[in-house]
Amino acid sequence: MYFSSGGQPRRVQPFSDEDASIETLSHCSSFSDSASVAEEGGDVCEEATQEDFEYKLKGYIDSTMDKSTKARQSALGGLKTAMASKILYEFIMERRMTITDSIERCLKKGKGDEQCAAASLACLLCIQLGAGIESEDVFKTLKPIFKNILADGTANIQTRQACATSLGVCSLVAADDILDVYATMECFESLFAKSYVKEDGTRSVYNAQTTMLHISALLSWSLLLTICSNTEVKKILKKHLPKLPSLLDCDDVNMRIAAGETLALLFELARDVDAEFEYEDLESLCAKLRALATDGNKHRAKNDKRKQRPVFRDVLRAVEEGEFQTEMIKFGAERMYIDSWVIKRTYDAFTEFVGSGMNYHLQANAFVRNVFELGPPMMVDAATLKAMKISRFERHLYNAAAFKARTKARNKFRDKRVDIGEFI
Repeated sequence: MYFSSGGQPRRVQPFSDEDASIETLSHCSSFSDSASVAEEGGDVCEEATQEDFEYKLKGYIDSTMDKSTKARQSALGGLKTAMASKILYEFIMERRMTITDSIERCLKKGKGDEQCAAASLACLLCIQLGAGIESEDVFKTLKPIFKNILADGTANIQTRQACATSLGVCSLVAADDILDVYATMECFESLFAKSYVKEDGTRSVYNAQTTMLHISALLSWSLLLTICSNTEVKKILKKHLPKLPSLLDCDDVNMRIAAGETLALLFELARDVDAEFEYEDLESLCAKLRALATDGNKHRAKNDKRKQRPVFRDVLRAVEEGEFQTEMIKFGAERMYIDSWVIKRTYDAFTEFVGSGMNYHLQANAFVRNVFELGPPMMVDAATLKAMKISRFERHLYNAAAFKARTKARNKFRDKRVDIGEFI
């Protein structure tokens, strides 16, 4: 599934833009590589650097309780950057309750940007801790706050949007009860469903900010859709598939794209559940998708048309033919293939928080690797990298075989998932 790609590591300072690449970082929670250690005094220098780094992080944690709003925001930003670019599991484990308390305080008493930063930090904290009792405890503390803000029509709209996005990812990572996940999805539905066309054919008009909130809710809902049981998928198809296409007529290009990608995901899941699945109004839907893939309407901005056309070409292939344009992600000595809308939606959700550090997390974060079925973190030296190189033809044959094997494995996995409704 993966192949070597070479590259020598080199030393970078904490929080630099180059933190995103695993080739600039050592394995897991180390922050300097062997070459740099040899040049700068070996273990003594490495230990000093580690101590300085942790001292800086402790300062950020303390500053999240500062009286100054600016200081708190800066501290939250520093912690976000650190968690996005490095694996800090041991450091965080010792201070997770303190960090959770700080996030809770900033969400409850802060405003606007501070609340948004706190919501993002909560998500990164769960990604660092992974699936387990520690992240479950964090989520149980913060989930009621997220839901209260999300349901509060008087709250800052950007804060509600941030909470919608973070609640989705935190639920994926840390929710310990699938029924609780379904309840969270209903919270998201109550928001984005407001943008559906009404039974009388009219549509409510919302400002740009409210529309963005609905988009965030739709994307978080579709993320949780990827872990639903077959029984739940069937219920959702019946309820939402007739209504979702109406969002394709929305004036906001981001809403159109979010709706299109969600439709592609729904069709993929529907065919996984039932190989004979057929959509009654397929011809009309494909005509609408084809029009968006070749959109030439003069009343739409050129950038919007340029942005949506390639997306809807992929969506049309998914809906009409059940195909997905496979993407390859390189990270260090490995490669990962995004070969389904389920994997793409999950990858996009993690990338939104981790950003340029995604390649590093794919290499070193055991939880993220488990999500994408990459196996335990691996260390590869230069000699092994050279030995791993194969010809282009061999790689092509391997890719073809791996693609087929992944498709079969995914279908088997879906067949074995527990359908709660079947036992009730």
